[in-house]
Amino acid sequence: MTNFLHYQAIDWNRIEDIVDKMTWEKLTSQFWLDTRIPVSNDLKDWRSLSEIEKDVVNKAFVGLTLLDTLQSEEGANVMRADVRSPHEEAVLNNILFMESVHAKSYSTIFISLNDSAEIDEIFEWGNNHPSLQYKAKVIEDIYLLPSGKETTEQIINGLKKKIASVFLESFLFYSGFYTPLFYLGNNKLANVAEIIKLIIRDESVHGTYLGYKFQLGYQALTDQEQAEVKEWAYNLVFDLYMNESQYTQEVYGAIGWVEEVDCFVKYNANKALQNLGFESIFEGATAQDINPIVYNGLSTETTNHDFFSQVGSGYLMGRVEAMEDEDYQYL
Repeated sequence: MTNFLHYQAIDWNRIEDIVDKMTWEKLTSQFWLDTRIPVSNDLKDWRSLSEIEKDVVNKAFVGLTLLDTLQSEEGANVMRADVRSPHEEAVLNNILFMESVHAKSYSTIFISLNDSAEIDEIFEWGNNHPSLQYKAKVIEDIYLLPSGKETTEQIINGLKKKIASVFLESFLFYSGFYTPLFYLGNNKLANVAEIIKLIIRDESVHGTYLGYKFQLGYQALTDQEQAEVKEWAYNLVFDLYMNESQYTQEVYGAIGWVEEVDCFVKYNANKALQNLGFESIFEGATAQDINPIVYNGLSTETTNHDFFSQVGSGYLMGRVEAMEDEDYQYL
């Protein structure tokens, strides 16, 4: 139906792209809230950590909070100008809301494990840390590019926004995700990790969906335009990686995890490129190169169950696996 007087109602019975419907159903089946997970049950584990370990956890989480705040305020919202259908916009609405849930979840972790003075201190660190602020500013500057469907420049800017979002969702978050996955593999902070695994489950869908939408637009460009966009994407991932390498050193240097986290970051940078349909570029960063304890944690099957309130990452929320190498299909 194309005729309407003033405003057109969305009709989910007429789908232009089945991926929109599939993604909507997957995301809504995964719905969760941080308040249903008993993070305070991890206090015993938290108190057993050294001060250096606590500092690493707090810095990792405030970094994640900052990036998810950016995503919840601007991420999916800035892509409305070039949506292909109202169904795609509905999916973006879902993504936008869940990014707010993610950002709030870190505050739940903070208040469950730290006192108010400690929380103020770590947020002060994150809000003024050069490497952390740099990656947020790079992504935000791209989000502010004028986009739409009227000119080639606007169309390409819209694709750049998708590239930036995929890099954030599938790459930049993962230096922070390393920490809770490591402790989960060592039987500590299980409820904190439950939240992180739920977030990873969402981000896996967000990254692949936006990567798919990018590929649709990318394939419509001329060969020269494609080459320019691809070069821009590789320049961006290199710039973000160099900054991420510095950030990793600053967060994980005191605990001696820099090399392992760097490998994990490279692995997920390659995954982000694959989401866009591009070739991997970082060598020595395969699944076999990652700390197996952390890699096992990428599986998003349930770790906890609460059969009375019926919550848990695998109970009545749908089971969604993290993306594997063979799951990536290029248009």
